[in-house]
Amino acid sequence: MIRFFSLLSLTMLIIGGLSAQSETGIHPHVLRGEVYVDFEPIYSGHIDDEYPLDVPAAGRRALEESAMLYSAMIYGWSFYYEPGERARQIDENINLEPAGIIQYGDPNLIVTDTEIKDMRLRVWTDYQLSQTQQRRMQTWRSGSIRNAQAVGYSPVSIDEYPGWLTLKKDAIEDAAREAIRVMLRGSERNRPKEITGFISLASFPRFYIEAGRWAASTRFRVQINDIIPYAAY
Repeated sequence: MIRFFSLLSLTMLIIGGLSAQSETGIHPHVLRGEVYVDFEPIYSGHIDDEYPLDVPAAGRRALEESAMLYSAMIYGWSFYYEPGERARQIDENINLEPAGIIQYGDPNLIVTDTEIKDMRLRVWTDYQLSQTQQRRMQTWRSGSIRNAQAVGYSPVSIDEYPGWLTLKKDAIEDAAREAIRVMLRGSERNRPKEITGFISLASFPRFYIEAGRWAASTRFRVQINDIIPYAAY
């Protein structure tokens, strides 16, 4: 059972016309973020399967996206990066693996404010961290973590429409790869053989449409675990 932020509760919040407030949670153990959902979604030249959206459908999408973004903030991805070397004919490779997932319907994800404006539903949510998640966030906020930012994009051409949420995830992961690439190329004097670590969202990204595809302007936290030079081989 979804606590408080069921679609019925979300609908009542929308009818009540509550306005958005600050991006910070009520205390350090609460994360806060805002998402918006278009009532007439057309992405990458594809009209969405649900078109136009009614309020319950838009509310469900807002909660699905929020769960995905909180997952990326709390757990992030482990990554493996081969910078590549043209002289050795080694291609660049960046592989991301999700380190954990918050499911749609998680009772710790609570709707706090909503607004309908310009054919969009805007939803603010709080996520109440468990003790285990609090420890993860303390690690992400430690002094050994590097900051990075980048803009990422969903694919240019799509043979088969994968769904709105997949396209947004693609844009975020593309931004994560670009952030890793730019940060490590700028900080390492000698090109390493491979680098491993973790990367997470520092805050909810700003999504927008550019040339018919999703773009995500994103800030990240990066933890480097191991840098292996070519001399090690």
